[in-house]
Amino acid sequence: QMQLVESGGKLVQTGESLRLSCLASGRTISGYTVGWFRQVPGAEREFVATISWSGEVTNYADSVQGRFIISRDNDKNMIYLQMNNLKPEDTALYYCAAAFARAATTRRQYPYWGQGTQVTVSS
Repeated sequence: QMQLVESGGKLVQTGESLRLSCLASGRTISGYTVGWFRQVPGAEREFVATISWSGEVTNYADSVQGRFIISRDNDKNMIYLQMNNLKPEDTALYYCAAAFARAATTRRQYPYWGQGTQVTVSS
């Protein structure tokens, strides 16, 4: 089993930047696609970004393209999400996840999930 723990979420102002981190344990993340999702109350959990096991291929939701950057450090078993130019609509609980499938962008493709970290962007 793989355990994932997110950190770094907090209250920020519109236009500010924030970096989320996710530490994996139990298994190495090498060989897994990893991604970030987010969810607001009453809505479905939505895809944000994903990165291939090598770090060479990334994919982003249109809403964050050009503002967010996903990265990983396989040696440290860490996954990151750099969020720039934050907007109030980015407010959500952010989850990191790991998947076996390549280019995984749907929730059902990810068997391993963290508990989430809250990001709140005030206007």
